[in-house]
Formats: sequence, C-alpha cells, structure tokens
Amino acid sequence: MQPSPSVAQPSPDSRQLRRVAVSGLLGTTVEFYDFLVYGTVAALVFGDLFFPQADPAVGTIAAFGTFAAGYVARPLGGIVFGHFGDRLGRKSMMLLTMVLMGCGSFLIGLLPTYDAIGVWAPVLLVALRVVQGLAIGGEWGGAMLMVVEHAEHAQGSRRGLWSSFTQLGAPLGSVLSAGVVTLVAALPDDEFRSWGWRVPFLLSIVLLAVGLFVRLKVAESPLFAQVKREPVDKPPILEVLRRPKPVLLAACVGIGAFTAQSLLTSFMISYAVDQGYTRPQVLTAVTVASCVALAVLPAASALSDRVGRRPVVLAGAIASAALAFPVLALVDSGSPGLLILALALGHGVAQSTMYGPLGALLTEMFGTRVRYTGASLGYQGATLIGAGFSPLIAGSLLASFGGGSAPVSLLLCAGAAITALTVWRLRETHADALESPTARAAAPTPEGMPR
Repeated sequence: MQPSPSVAQPSPDSRQLRRVAVSGLLGTTVEFYDFLVYGTVAALVFGDLFFPQADPAVGTIAAFGTFAAGYVARPLGGIVFGHFGDRLGRKSMMLLTMVLMGCGSFLIGLLPTYDAIGVWAPVLLVALRVVQGLAIGGEWGGAMLMVVEHAEHAQGSRRGLWSSFTQLGAPLGSVLSAGVVTLVAALPDDEFRSWGWRVPFLLSIVLLAVGLFVRLKVAESPLFAQVKREPVDKPPILEVLRRPKPVLLAACVGIGAFTAQSLLTSFMISYAVDQGYTRPQVLTAVTVASCVALAVLPAASALSDRVGRRPVVLAGAIASAALAFPVLALVDSGSPGLLILALALGHGVAQSTMYGPLGALLTEMFGTRVRYTGASLGYQGATLIGAGFSPLIAGSLLASFGGGSAPVSLLLCAGAAITALTVWRLRETHADALESPTARAAAPTPEGMPR
C-alpha cells in the first residue's frame, strides 16, 4: 500500500542527516572512550605497571606524560587527515581514523608490562598513544564536518543542535569508560593489576565494529562534493596558515572546555583517590557528571542556534571560573555525595555549556575548501594545551607544593579566562550560511569589539 499523500515522509537529505549524526556520535564515543579509559587506568595503575622503578608521585606524572603524548600527536593528525579530508573527502578519512583509533586501544590492552619486557613496555605504550593521537587528530574534524555540512544542506538553521550529536560522544564515552572501569576496578587488587585493567581496552573493538558498520552507510558531504570539482592551487594547510588568526582563535576558545574536562575526569580520579575516596566512589561521581552532561550539552547547543554561539560559550566559561574553588572545596570535604555534586556542577554543567556549541562554532570559522584542516587544527590545538598538559601540570604543582587543591582551581580559572577573552574577540557566526563553492578560505574576524 502506498503511503497517504497527507502523511509527510522524511526526505532523503533528512534520513542521511540522521545517519551521519549517529555516525558522528559513535566516532567521538570511540574517541573519548579510548582516551578516557587510558586516563582512568593511568591514574589507577599505570605508574606501577609501566614505571615501577620511579617514586610513586613521579610514576603518576610519567603515566600522565604518556597521556600527554597522545595529545601532542593530535595536531599533526589534524594536519595530515585534514589535508586528505579537504582533498579526497570526509568519509574516507572518517573510516581510516576510526580503524586506527580502535586498533590502537585494543593493542594497548595486549601490551606486556615492565616486569615482562622492561623498558620496551613504556616505549610501546607511548608509540601506541601517538598512533591514537594521530587518528583522533583527524577523527573529530571528519565527524563534525560531515554532520554540520549535511545539516546545512538539509536544515541550515539548526547546525548547533545537530552538531551536538558529535559532541555527545564526550560524555557518552565517559559514561561507558567509567562504567567498564568501575566493574573491573571492583576486582581484587591483584587481579585488577594482573589482567582486569586490560578489559576496557579490549572491549573497544566492539565499539569499533559498530561504528564502522554505520559509517560505511553514510554519504559524502554535499558541500564537499561541490568544491571537489573546482581546481585547487595550494595545499589546505598553506591556505590556513596564510591567515593563521582564525586557527589561533579556534584553539584558544576551546582551552577552557578541555582544561575542565581533563582536570575533572581523568586527573580527578587520581586526585580524589589520594584524598581518601575509593575508586568506585570516584568513578560513580564521574559517571553521574557525564549523565548530567548528556542533558546539558544538547540543550546548550540548541540554545546557541537561537541566541548565538558566543553568549553560550561565554556563560559556560564564567560559570567554570566561578565554580573552580567551590568545586575543589567540595571534593576536599571527603563526602561522596558532595564529590558527586562537585563534578556534576563543574563538569556536567559548566564544562558542557562551554563544549556544546564548540563544534558548530569552529566549523563556521572556515570555508569548505579548508574546513577539515582549519577546524581540526584549531580543535586539536585546544585539546593539546587544555587537556594534554593540564593533568601533568596539576600533578607537578601538587607534588611541588605538598598538596592542596588551589593549583587545580587556578588551572580551571586560567583555562576559563582564556576561553572568555577569546570569545570576546570572535564575531557571531550562528546566523551565517555555510558558503558556496567559491567562498573564502577562512571566516574574517574583525579587529577590536566583535559584532
């Protein structure tokens, strides 16, 4: 039976948009699951397993140093995959980055420890982290651009809302990673150290299989299909660096969100355990905060479609700075209930408000011809500075000054201040149409007061 003419049927563009949105969600879920599993396990046992001859504090710093190594590789991954994504297409790069990302995590789960192969254990760990970092450096750009460019083609006025599906992979990956690690951390300590820590890494292969199944069904970005037919004079990276200001602004505007994310998830696990909380209590708090983020993040993104990206990101930055010292005071209280409240406010509300509109904002700052390269480089620069080094800096400061949460609070304030000042310099883009094939390489940013 043919459908009634009065019943509206979803258009092919709308169906493809939903499929691309799910693909972006799965990709960033794998990304954050892999990275947060590493950060969590590094905080719990990697200092002993891969750096056993170091002082406990030095071992923890070294473990977070390998955490930072993955972030150092991410801007390079953004350049490499951004180049080919802007030249060959978004879809092929999305498939490649997901395979590299999932396989890198799986192989970490198979690594021998220092007791088995000596110094080669940390060397191989760093090498796999670099592979992950390269892949993830290209993953976010491909996933986000596919969603935003398909949304522009189908529903141009709701780019923020649709982009939030890709951003939702952060809290969803956090929920999954915290849930899996909570289960294996409940094992007796000797079993967790011998084999339990490997399970979360090995399970990443399941997410990889599901993600690839969905991604193979998505169509190439319609905006990229248009520009692909035009001749290209210079590599995308040269076009972007010829006018570096948008990339620098894109990197700076994300620093606050990634500083808060890293300090209030991966680093907080190590810090709170040192304060006397049990591992299950801390992981429960991280899980609850991520569940709050699952609601706040799309709401902030949808609001940015109405009032603009700048006011929403600025509100999140102000909230993050205002809550920095109260949040750490709640953590220092020793109460599991107040720990949950602290992370729900700092991570679930303030950080998610900054992070939600970020995907749409960064993609709107660059033209289609160089968007993959420009947005990826800006985003990964923010992750390197904000998330890659902040746990290392926080751990070093705590070791140097003999404890106390003030250094962590100050780092949160510093990251939020950078985001707020950068937002002040940006112009509003939520009402701009993503351009035609002949559009500019990067969105102009006026000097002085933003529009």
